[in-house]
Amino acid sequence: MSTKIRLKRAGRKKSPFYRIVVIDSREKRDGRCIEDLGWFDPLKDLVSIKLDRFDHWFKVGAIPSERVNSIAKKQKEVAPKTDK
Repeated sequence: MSTKIRLKRAGRKKSPFYRIVVIDSREKRDGRCIEDLGWFDPLKDLVSIKLDRFDHWFKVGAIPSERVNSIAKKQKEVAPKTDK
């Protein structure tokens, strides 16, 4: 099973809102997802991603779409750095 991390459309007509999900690559854009990782509002330019789960799925082999990859990179730059 090939998994992807991509956007799932929600919201009203002319008022888009997207969920960032892990989904089987054969599913439709708005099909059944495996896990919900966060959301993205392009009109207000707001983002919320569970970065730990995003990294987990990326390490397991899920392929992020170009848009999700750029959103995650921006989110990682903004996220506070913790030293362990």
